[in-house]
Amino acid sequence: MEMTVIRTIMNVLPEKQKEVLQTLMSLVEPQGKENGCLSYGIFSDIEDKNMFNLISEWETRKHLDLHMGSHRFSVLLGTKSLLCEPLKIQIFTVSDAQGLEAVNYVRKNMKLIFPV
Repeated sequence: MEMTVIRTIMNVLPEKQKEVLQTLMSLVEPQGKENGCLSYGIFSDIEDKNMFNLISEWETRKHLDLHMGSHRFSVLLGTKSLLCEPLKIQIFTVSDAQGLEAVNYVRKNMKLIFPV
């Protein structure tokens, strides 16, 4: 199953940081997710409190496309006057995802190659 991920990077004007954060928080739907949304997160850079990353995962590209055409996404695009530079948007199609089992496998095999 392919999943689509969108990452939106926002470099916010320092004096507009609180306003942008309030806007972003209002975009997170409290009653549940948008159709096809697997996750939606707002992250602040630990070195620059005015840099935000929005990362959301979608079941399909079609679900993401519907989201990008929504009023909610228009609100996000409307924050452009509060930013130091234009939004940066990256869209990824993920065809394979692995978890902790992959980490454990690599670490186990690394010990065979590079014994401690």
